[in-house]
Amino acid sequence: MTEQRMKVAVIGATGIAGQQFLACLAGHPWFEVTALAGSTRSAGKAYAEGIKLPNGATGWWAEGSVPDEFAGMVIEESGELDPASVDLIFSAVDSDVARLLEPRYAAATPVVSAASAFRMEVDSPLLIPGVNSEHAPLVKEMARKRGWKGFVTAIPNCTTTGAAIALAPLHRAFGLKAVFVTSMQAVSGAGRSAGVLALDAMENIVPYIPGEEEKVERELAKVLGRFTGRSIIPAPVAVSCTCTRVGVLEGHTEVVVADLETQASVDAVTAAMRDFAPPELVGLPTGPEAARLIYVHEDPFRPQPRLDRDRGKGMVTTVGRVRKDGVLANGVKFMLVSHNTKMGAAKGAVLVAELLKTQGLL
Repeated sequence: MTEQRMKVAVIGATGIAGQQFLACLAGHPWFEVTALAGSTRSAGKAYAEGIKLPNGATGWWAEGSVPDEFAGMVIEESGELDPASVDLIFSAVDSDVARLLEPRYAAATPVVSAASAFRMEVDSPLLIPGVNSEHAPLVKEMARKRGWKGFVTAIPNCTTTGAAIALAPLHRAFGLKAVFVTSMQAVSGAGRSAGVLALDAMENIVPYIPGEEEKVERELAKVLGRFTGRSIIPAPVAVSCTCTRVGVLEGHTEVVVADLETQASVDAVTAAMRDFAPPELVGLPTGPEAARLIYVHEDPFRPQPRLDRDRGKGMVTTVGRVRKDGVLANGVKFMLVSHNTKMGAAKGAVLVAELLKTQGLL
């Protein structure tokens, strides 16, 4: 007998982040999208009509085309959605809207969010399945403290995600004292502004992304922290980050220098990454094959975003150029490519929901 799928809603369904959720959830074996919600502009329209642009263009920015199962669904106004009508809510709204709506939803129903509003709340885990799966039960503490039936758990910033995945096995095996990250981030991470941001980045490198560096520095310590059963103690690692925007459509590239607690050879560091296959990811529909989150390249000219971002259907972080650092006594350095609109966004959030379900938290 086939298990009945959970009923889910996608909030902010017409935006690019919401569209990424729908592309991932189409035909999902565990989750059935039964409600779509958006702004008053699109409310009351069939989804295929609600995303149309004034010039008549489709307005679908995710891969492929609008999945047939959603095209005719009528969009609800986000503030009017009854959260009790579904088992789970995926939130893809802006953070200011999320701070208003997500607590209202969570009073009745669990919320998995791509927004930043709840990332640093002390009673909300910041989950990357396989990296800090043990933090997930904190959602029960959140529900208890706030008197909610549900909870809100967010995914990290997309730049944090790639770094955290690559560093997690090193943190476990050798410990981390300090981390230096320089990112070269794809324009898709900035959303869609009628092409203006892409034009800014063409033939150029934009050296500053407001708020991004602070997010990575705060979030990385929380993701790699220790769960006590009631709270998360951030990892005692110093993080220095510089975030830039480059003329790449998708896939964030990062240069990482890590100062380890104990000295480790390049071979040991590489082996720790290659062997990183958290068992709790086995069987998750959106998880990477064989639960391997990291692929380590031997080619010194890899990783490259165009060639490596879609590894594992966008769920695998590709690492290359692993080598000793000549300045730090226990330093190692490497480069990585992580898919910012898949593992770093909607597909990563769906993976979080799959983990929560297997842990009995949904």
